[in-house]
Amino acid sequence: MPVTARETVRAYYAALRAGDPLGRFFADARTGDDPVVKAGISERLVGTDAVREGLRTQTATTTDWTVESEALRVTDRERHAWFGDLVRLGWNDLARDAAYDLETRWSGTLERRPAASDGPGDWRFVGMHVSTARAL
Repeated sequence: MPVTARETVRAYYAALRAGDPLGRFFADARTGDDPVVKAGISERLVGTDAVREGLRTQTATTTDWTVESEALRVTDRERHAWFGDLVRLGWNDLARDAAYDLETRWSGTLERRPAASDGPGDWRFVGMHVSTARAL
């Protein structure tokens, strides 16, 4: 995983463009009291399992992603970070036989999780929200 929170956000965008698995970017919930939340344009997923399953389905049913960051801002502290961005987002939805091209707003929170070795640890999303002013 990338070393900084900013690199993690950019790596997520790159993985989305490439059609790579995205679940690895999200934290595993440590207890039932702190579930990961991902709100997309048309869904709200709560809990690590729901987020990862939603992302697997998205990857399997979409192609040709455009992810163009226009205003990424990231602030990080020792263990937590938050970001906001304006992103031109486009994709082909195979299940609906439709293509989308939207101006979207992204925000989220990341947490640095302990590394398996003596490294600095990995940044993982614990919350993400993507919205657009227009409905799909």
